[in-house]
Amino acid sequence: MDITRKIADHLKVNEKQVAAVITLLDAGSTVPFIARYRKEVTGSLDDTQLRVLEQKLTYWRELEERRGTIINSINEQQKMTPELQASILAAEDKATLEDLYLPYKPKRRTKAQIAREAGLGPLAEQILSNPELNPSSEAEKFLNADHQINDTAAALEGARQILMEQFSENADLLGSLREYVWKNSILESVVAKGKEEAGKKFTDYFDYKEPINKIPSHRALALFRGRSEDILRLSLTLNDEQNANCVSRIASTFNITSQNRPADAWLYETVEKTWRLKLQIYLELDLMTRLRQTAEEEAIFVFADNLKNLLMAAPAGNRITMGLDPGLRTGVKVVVIDDTGKLLTYTTIFPHAPRDDWKGSLATLAKLAQEFKVDLVSIGNGTASRETDKLVTELMQKLPQLKLTKIVVSEAGASVYSASELAAKEFPQLDVTYRGAVSIARRLQDPLAELIKIDPKAIGVGQYQHDVNQIKLGNSLQTVLEDCVNAVGVDLNTASVPLLASVAGLNETLAKNIIAYRDENGRFKNRMSVKKVPGLGEKKFQQAAGFLRITQGDNPLDSSAVHPEAYSIVERILDQQKKSLRDIMGNSELLKKLNPGDFIDDTFGVPTVTDIIRELDKPGRDPRPEFKTANFQEGIVSINDIKPGMILEGVVTNVANFGAFVDIGVHQDGLIHISQLANHFIKDPKEVIKVGEIIQVKVLEIDIPRQRISLTRRLDEKSTNSPAPKEIQKHQKPQKAQQPPNAMASALLAALEKRQ
Repeated sequence: MDITRKIADHLKVNEKQVAAVITLLDAGSTVPFIARYRKEVTGSLDDTQLRVLEQKLTYWRELEERRGTIINSINEQQKMTPELQASILAAEDKATLEDLYLPYKPKRRTKAQIAREAGLGPLAEQILSNPELNPSSEAEKFLNADHQINDTAAALEGARQILMEQFSENADLLGSLREYVWKNSILESVVAKGKEEAGKKFTDYFDYKEPINKIPSHRALALFRGRSEDILRLSLTLNDEQNANCVSRIASTFNITSQNRPADAWLYETVEKTWRLKLQIYLELDLMTRLRQTAEEEAIFVFADNLKNLLMAAPAGNRITMGLDPGLRTGVKVVVIDDTGKLLTYTTIFPHAPRDDWKGSLATLAKLAQEFKVDLVSIGNGTASRETDKLVTELMQKLPQLKLTKIVVSEAGASVYSASELAAKEFPQLDVTYRGAVSIARRLQDPLAELIKIDPKAIGVGQYQHDVNQIKLGNSLQTVLEDCVNAVGVDLNTASVPLLASVAGLNETLAKNIIAYRDENGRFKNRMSVKKVPGLGEKKFQQAAGFLRITQGDNPLDSSAVHPEAYSIVERILDQQKKSLRDIMGNSELLKKLNPGDFIDDTFGVPTVTDIIRELDKPGRDPRPEFKTANFQEGIVSINDIKPGMILEGVVTNVANFGAFVDIGVHQDGLIHISQLANHFIKDPKEVIKVGEIIQVKVLEIDIPRQRISLTRRLDEKSTNSPAPKEIQKHQKPQKAQQPPNAMASALLAALEKRQ
């Protein structure tokens, strides 16, 4: 197989582009490096195309390796024929390859093998090739007491087993039947006897039928989970006509017809048994596996896409932030971090039951906000989140001069980080509960830098994530982490181990070496100095350098995405313009007039020069969107406060094949079914919505016993522009007359001093 041609056809690109990428990958180059810094070589293939190319290359190389193994095995058995070898060499997928190998694959002794050992092979061949023979008469010639073939019935049964195995191992027939059953069979699910109560969450599948090739990923995984928990029984079914069609396909493959010849009835019965006892069972298992694999691939893709959107969410930036990890009995953990994420202070307040120290908690927050000049308040969305949000809202109302901005953020994975080795090293003396509050605050400042410290599977944006192949899931999520980190770039002097480890060309060991070198020698002043780090050779430096940033260093270019190997291009631009680097960086008017063709050479062409000019215009630009916040409706704190028709603002927390989940501030995400995501038909929710997006929704239904909220995004113009519905206004509490801001601040601080 010409792998290069196959990949080129799949991607619809030139074979030379594919060959160039394969050469780079084999030489140790990473996808982020190739995508950004080798555009001349690849014809400007983007990172998405390169990831697909890398996956296809792995698949087809594995296919070639398996092909070689199969050819060697059949040759060793001395059963290879020119026709068989041609078929094996022409196979373009693993399923076809395994179908061809099936008759020659070493297996446990079967009934057919035992029959062959008893000398019944010629009997089977004679009856199949000449139906004019009488099966019983021919069978009498093959009686063999030494092999317990004592009568014609035993001889004919042995011959039948041989033919059934022969019929069921025909590669062309298997392929034909597999696709026919895939297109026509119905997957049925019923509840296991006596499991109705234990399997309540699978109620929708207690009596369920759907064409197997139409089942979406989320339903397939739910069905398989129900089966693995011994709640559901799954089966594939065909109607009588379809079953008869399958039998006919087998018969026609081996020229078995009904002409009232002596052997016709026996042969046709053999065909029917082949279908019922062998192929139907085999194909059911095979297609169930196919359904699971397809569903897992889609679920992994959805997870990866959600993770990418979450990691690439808008950062609030370098702003002093207060992090609140809400709780009831154990209190609300409070931390303040500076604009670089460094912990400044921490404490616990108890505004909620059972202590109900509301005023004291307000006073504490007021003092901390004033003392450290807090800009942002990040509130975890777990237990007591809305109650804590109300506390901060009151603080903001009573002390508007603080100019606080509050945001409720997902605290998924914060507890995982708190108990991690990394958190213990960062804060060895700090209680794990406060570490969680630090994570909640930091993920507002820079979601990517903080969330990368947490196992992606703990972040909670997956779909049946524990039901899919964990190795494939891990590999997919790792590529997302790498692509996001390298798209944004990493500050070499502040980055954590997980962040550095995801830089192209680096790994955890090198990341630790970089930080150890930084701790011992102080800040890196330029990119070239990173070569002094133990283990970081020239090749790894080449891969990583363009993604490492150094601010306020020796060379302003070190804070940009311009690769050190291309600094000479910038020098040529400066020489032509008779300007200094500081004069030209950010000078849009001048840079727009440059002709990239004036600066190309044998190594760097127009694509790279164009990227350099764009980077000089906005050096170190962040590809992430502008930071925005959602405004949860005041007075709506629990599912009991929601009424149909309400229009609310929320944040998309997860996107699945069947719709999107939205946090509207009541501890229970609402679901927008795919049919309610747009005013037009869509096949995939990702076409119109993504994780982290702030949207308006209307409440359709509330199921309090099942804690389910049904939402729609299909808002008419009138309702979108109208004031909050009466249902919302009804739940809003009237505001008390406020004291002057300074007087209120004094009162709060006085209350704090009195309490202490």
